[in-house]
Amino acid sequence: MKHIRVAIIGATGYTSLETIRWLLKHPNVTITYLASRKQEQPISELFPELLGRIQLPIAPFDIDAIKKAADAAFLCLPHVAAMEHVPPLLDAGLKVIDLSADYRLKDAASYEKWYKHAHSDVKNLSAAVYGLPEFFAAEIKNARFVSNPGCYPTAAALGIAPLLQAGLVETSDIIINAASGISGAGRTPSPQHHFPERNETYEPYAIGSHRHAPEIQQTLETISGNPVQLLFVPHLIPMDRGILETIYLKPRSAVTLDDAINAYERAYSGKPFVRLRLNNLPGTKYVANTNFADIAVKLYNGRFVVVSAIDNMVKGAAGQAIENMNLMFGLPETAGLL
Repeated sequence: MKHIRVAIIGATGYTSLETIRWLLKHPNVTITYLASRKQEQPISELFPELLGRIQLPIAPFDIDAIKKAADAAFLCLPHVAAMEHVPPLLDAGLKVIDLSADYRLKDAASYEKWYKHAHSDVKNLSAAVYGLPEFFAAEIKNARFVSNPGCYPTAAALGIAPLLQAGLVETSDIIINAASGISGAGRTPSPQHHFPERNETYEPYAIGSHRHAPEIQQTLETISGNPVQLLFVPHLIPMDRGILETIYLKPRSAVTLDDAINAYERAYSGKPFVRLRLNNLPGTKYVANTNFADIAVKLYNGRFVVVSAIDNMVKGAAGQAIENMNLMFGLPETAGLL
């Protein structure tokens, strides 16, 4: 049985905790190194739910020690920090899955515009494979370095791409109304995500400035081969986890609901983590703590209404990263995730 030794770089955040939880159940994986700049301590002191499940301490980033200990590394770091660590990990011969945003946008100028920081690793920016398995599995299987998609872009691409691929909708009229749980903002405390500020309120944010908008556009254009124009409006909703997107698209002339359903069935045949909900609508409760994406499509008043739901911490982060690792090492895509 193939065995993979895994290092987790940036081991103190929500995505690292989620990655650890899933990898502890993976039949082909042993976690061998946990790195962070924060105080060295047993991981179970930081995350008490791991007590008795993993005994590793949090250690500094030591490339020589990581090279000896691991075959693969998951980067659970903020943007900018990740690009400092990718080159030495790749040079050390590890396969790397980056959960940050540092390598998602393929154009360095676009990255600098949206993330307000010059990209310092342009060579690997062009080499990174975008890790959306439903559409790029062949490239992922041959990759040494995968950039894991964002949570909003995962739900959007899975909901929209089959209709674009089939040429069923107008590319210049795409509206994405999206809502995310608070864990999408990360573990670092901030006044705007303080409990009294977020509880009992539902509100939009970052209209026209959210960094996932160019990633969604890039992904849809890559998959469809055509330019797209979209309006992306994110919201925060007072729950721990989950993303639900309601997406509005204009059908081309004479396109029917059956045409749309057939497009989704063709696109996701044999794709284990996309579930088409033909008789009822997706909800965050039904995908929570799973790696599934639930998708439904309706035709109403001359518009396709697509509903796409994922767990932002699993299919939108750690679960999809493990899915990518499985493909990179020739394992079944579902290993450790069902």
